[in-house]
Formats: sequence, structure tokens, C-alpha cells
Amino acid sequence: QMWEEAIALGKELAEQYENEMFDYEQLSELLRKQAQFYENIVKVIRPKPDYFAVGYYGQGFPTFIRNKVFIYRGKEYERREDFEARLLTQFPNAEKMKTTSPPGEDIKTSSGQYIQCFTVKPKLDLPSKFHRPVSEQIVSFYRVNEVQRFEYSRPVRKGEKNPDNEFANMWIERTIYVTAYKLPGILRWFEVKSVFMVEISPLENAIETMQLTNDKINNMVQQHLNDPNLPINPLSMLLNGIVDPAVMGGFTNYEKAFFTEKYMHEHPEDHDKIEKLKDLIAWQIPFLAEGIRIHGEKVTEALRPFHERMEACFRQLKDKVEKQYGVRAILSSLDERRGGRPRSMVRSFTMPSSSRPLSVASVSSLSSDSTPSRPGSDGFVLEPLLPKKMHSRSQDKLDKDDLDKDKKEKKKEKRNSKHQEIFDKEFKSTDISLQQAEAVILSETISPLRPQRPKSQVLNAMSSERRFSVSPAPPSSQLSPPPITPRTKLAFSIQPNLELNGMSSSDIPDVPPPLPLKGSTADYGNLLESQDLSSPTTSPPAQQR
Repeated sequence: QMWEEAIALGKELAEQYENEMFDYEQLSELLRKQAQFYENIVKVIRPKPDYFAVGYYGQGFPTFIRNKVFIYRGKEYERREDFEARLLTQFPNAEKMKTTSPPGEDIKTSSGQYIQCFTVKPKLDLPSKFHRPVSEQIVSFYRVNEVQRFEYSRPVRKGEKNPDNEFANMWIERTIYVTAYKLPGILRWFEVKSVFMVEISPLENAIETMQLTNDKINNMVQQHLNDPNLPINPLSMLLNGIVDPAVMGGFTNYEKAFFTEKYMHEHPEDHDKIEKLKDLIAWQIPFLAEGIRIHGEKVTEALRPFHERMEACFRQLKDKVEKQYGVRAILSSLDERRGGRPRSMVRSFTMPSSSRPLSVASVSSLSSDSTPSRPGSDGFVLEPLLPKKMHSRSQDKLDKDDLDKDKKEKKKEKRNSKHQEIFDKEFKSTDISLQQAEAVILSETISPLRPQRPKSQVLNAMSSERRFSVSPAPPSSQLSPPPITPRTKLAFSIQPNLELNGMSSSDIPDVPPPLPLKGSTADYGNLLESQDLSSPTTSPPAQQR
């Protein structure tokens, strides 16, 4: 589950696949794996193993471990007792030491075997790339991995014992262990190369404790914001232990120990540290408020009385802290932790494009896909025009889709027209009477340029020139004017059963004569210019049989 290491190796492989081997199939598969690794880092909760310091003292051990200290990485969910039992099975004659302090020379030079084992805490060492606050789910990996420094804290009392407040004289003796290599490595244990000790004053210990408490509340709140399905019990225990501290007394003990005139007079050098502790106490209130809000949204009816009591305790605590140490607000930081888009980015994308008039340079630069159309146009700021640019791209995409659709329609029409021509050739002699389509199409570009001619001129032209198509029909019919359609094409159509100027359909040849040659200054739309236009404007009467 060390996906961070797998991603680093995957990037090296991706470089080979993309630029050396040109194996894009392997590259695509590798990138899909990397995407799954990134998703696992954010969503999967990994167990945090414990680290143990083990010292082998006495001349009875082999030379490579004799009088040396090692840091071991335990297995998942392995307790210290289980680890000690596993360790003592390798040295059944060894004796377990009861203290955690370094042994004396008498034990180191003895002929026996003495094993000292205790739990140590890894020291977080974030990589340099994390130069800004990141999600706790990402940082949690580096709290127990790629660590080389470990610490063990042991409380030590100095001075007079205060039965009312034990925090006033509780010092911390902290031992730092530095291993030869980072853990985990090729082994699950490495030798300690250096050891040094520092002392933490009671005030510094109080500051560290408050900082850790605030971080714990903040991390718990962030986890519930990212995953609403988390169980509520850990959050309930954490919040209740802080707002209703029935045993430890909360930070009230810090106030009694350090916020007094006596302590300020005896330790004037600690003024800045006291102010920092007050600031941490004030910052705890907004973290608690957010945690209680989430707890109220997810609490069940059975725990409703518990939540109401916790809210009452928090209101009292909030009034007291805000009155003494001021008010703190973390709304903006919580928004960032929720993963929302920065406000500046939202503002730039939601700014309307009509808020100011567009210049010619701006419009031309947008129309040319942000390419400046003249030497001085590349300095214009186009951030407010982002919606316009996005719209133009989407419009280009729509136009392209329409063009593709028109091409498909034309291909379909062309294919249908070919089938129709084949059908007409095969069935022209027998089934021509079934066709009611247009007989002659002269041109598609003439009619839209001219107004539509009257009915009489159309019939006169047909009767004088006798250039039209007919279909065989019985002679008992009357003349009817040709239908006028709103089409832009110039078309002639004769209904079946039609008789013109005493001529029946039997007297008209089946094949129409060819069209006359088009003149240089005339076209088929002005055939009547050479004819006598003084003919009657009414339709010629049909001759009765």
C-alpha cells in the first residue's frame, strides 16, 4: 500500500515508454494504474504501524547487535506486547528490562542477555514539495513512512510537588534517535547511529499538547467533510473529552499554572510563550464549533440528549474563552480544506462578458484563438472575456456539427437520387403514369433572383412552344391550371387526364423535344421575351369533345 513509491517508479517507466520505447499501449496501462494509485491515496485509509526501539545489552549477544540500539517497524495493528513476544522467541535466554532509561556499564559488560524494548514516535519530515497546507490524508503517509528521526518522551518532575496542579512542575525528557537509513527500507529495522536528549519545560509541553489537540480536531473535521459516511463515535468521544473534561480539567490547569501573576513575575522570559498558549486556546473554539456542527447533522435520535448536553457545555466554554482570549474565525481555511475552487478563480470565470465594451483588438484576438492580429494586441488582458471565448469555441463546435450533418444529408440525397434514376430507367415504359413528380427542373439559381411569373404566361409558354411532359390518360378531362408551389425551382407539371387546345394526350408525342440552346444574354427564365405578350391573360378554354 505504499502507492507514493509506486507512483515515483511509474513516472520513470512512463518516461521510457513515451520517449524511448514509444510503447503507447504500455504507457496507457501504466497511466491508468497511476490514476488508481492517486485515488487510493485520497480515499483508502491505511493502517499506521508502530515503531519500537530495541536495545541488546550484554556480552551474550552476537557482535553485530551487542550493546546496540535498533529501530523496528512493527506489523499492521501489532501491539508492543505481541512484538516483544515475537522478539523473545529468537532469544529465549534473554531477560527483559523493566526501565526505559539507558543501562549502566555493569549490564553492558555482563555475560548475560538483556533486551530493552519501548515504543517510539516517528518524527514527521515532509518533502520539500509540500510548501503549502495539504490534505491530512496525503500527509498521513509521511507520518509513518520515509522517517529517520524517532523520539521517546519521559515525564520528569522537578521542584516541589503541587498536589493541586501537576502540570506546573512536569518536565519532559525527550530522547531523539536517528537511524542510519530511512524506514521502511530494504529492511524493517535499522541501527541507531546517533542519540541526543532535550528537556521540554512545562510551558512548552502545554503548548505542544494544545497544538496536537487542535490538529487532531481539525483532522477529524476534515475527514468527516471529505467522507460523510464515516462513523460518528470517534468524533463524539473526542469532542466530549474536550468540552466536558470531567477528569483532566482541560486547559483550566494551564490557566492555574501559567496565567498567574506569580509565574509571570518568576519567569518574565516566558511572556511570548504564554501569549502563544492563549492564542492556541482561542483557536480551539472555532475547531470545536465546526466539529459540533457536523456532529449535530449526523447524530441519531438515541444520542440526541448527549449532543444537547455537549452543546450546552460548549456554549459556556465559548463564552468564557472569547471573553478572555478573543474571537477567532476559520471559515476561509475550512473552505480551502473542503477542496473548493479559490474565490479569485470563481470570480474570473463568472464575470459577465458585457461588463465593459469589447475593443477591436480583443474581439480579433478572441476570434483567432488568442493569437494577436496586430503587433500591439498581445498585451490586452483577456480574463474578463473568458466566458465569451468559451462560448465561441462551443459555437464553432456546433457549426462543425451542423456542417457534418449537412454533408451526411447531401450524401444520402445523392444516394437516393441514384436509386431513383435506376428505378426510372427500368419502369419508365410501364409505370410512368404512377409518377407525380416534377417533370422538368430548369435551374436552382434562377428563380430566387426573379419574381414568380403569372399563371397565364406559364400556360401560354407551354402551349406555344409545346415543351412539356405528359402522361398517358383517358381523353375525358378538363383543363386545369398548373399547381403553384412555393418551391424556388422553376418546374412544369401537367396533371394526368389533361387536354390542351383541342389536343388530347394521344396526339402528343411521348418523348418531349430537346430544350433550346441557352443564349448568351438570356436564360430559360425569359423565354417569353421573344414571344407575343399580347395574348389574353385568361386561360384558354378547353375544347369539348
